[in-house]
Amino acid sequence: MSRSLVSLRDATLADAEGLAELWQPFLRRGADDQLHDLATAIEQLDDRPGERLVVAEYDGVFAGAVFLRAATYSPVNPEPVLQVHNAAVVPAFRRRGIGKALVESAVTWAEELGIGHVGTAASSGSREANRFMARLALGPQAVLRIAPTPAVRARLAARHPGARQVTQVLAVRRSLRHARSMSGTASGG
Repeated sequence: MSRSLVSLRDATLADAEGLAELWQPFLRRGADDQLHDLATAIEQLDDRPGERLVVAEYDGVFAGAVFLRAATYSPVNPEPVLQVHNAAVVPAFRRRGIGKALVESAVTWAEELGIGHVGTAASSGSREANRFMARLALGPQAVLRIAPTPAVRARLAARHPGARQVTQVLAVRRSLRHARSMSGTASGG
């Protein structure tokens, strides 16, 4: 009888450094901030029953992780879905069943919670990750596009030059209105 070398457990604060290295592409820049962000996320799990951070070990060595969150399909569709975030395996441990075990932990938890759908996102540039998810029946439902706010603002301004001036005028008016209402509140009126 063969014994699996893959084991799963909930993350602890001791995992923060390994997670920071594994999830480098997903984290904000700055090593100190990353460790703090991860430690905070791990500490908050006790207060968030709909979230889990699962760590995979291979023969006792940190080998991968996944963040799980029970949520709704969208703000306008309240159907529950288990979101699988940042499923990743340490490169030295790939092709040993760790990714499958992490996704299996997500499916098992979804079943325990009575959630009928599992969703994930994979980097558009990661052919291997996308193929892995496709083999597990996870098909594309949407494309998530992200850009820096100033870049989007610049493109909008380039496409509609007059619109920016109107937006600025409205923003100034909102700021003045807010400042007046705050000064009225502060003076007791």
